[in-house]
Amino acid sequence: MPDTPQREHYPHFQRIGTRWKDNDIYGHVNNVEYYSYFDTVINAYLIRCGALDIHGGDVIGVCAESHCRFLDSLAFPDAVDAGLRVAHLGRSSVRYEIALFREDADAAAASGWFVHVFVDRASRRPCALPAPLRDALEAIRIPDMESPS
Repeated sequence: MPDTPQREHYPHFQRIGTRWKDNDIYGHVNNVEYYSYFDTVINAYLIRCGALDIHGGDVIGVCAESHCRFLDSLAFPDAVDAGLRVAHLGRSSVRYEIALFREDADAAAASGWFVHVFVDRASRRPCALPAPLRDALEAIRIPDMESPS
């Protein structure tokens, strides 16, 4: 099994509060909520950077692939620190890596990836990343994470 991701390897964090409804019958956060946390940290980062206008921008991001590896449970009322980094940046796509940490824990409770393909809002065809978006993604890219071409 691969090593558990550590907090120090993520350049951006957002704290996300769990909600009562996030817990399932077994008393921990249900697996589908982890994907919601992934979506939240990614899109909040892009919106706050001014890199993504979800209501009127010419470019939108669509999820092409996502994955989550569950390492430990989270439960309400835990706060989750969602760590975010860019592992690969292409012409029209980005692969983020996300790790979810229990508040102030060093080892991740879950880790995964999320691939956005950026498309023209009207045509839904892939398009080159606009400069502000590319700049925001470069700011959290881990250069040694790039896979060989």
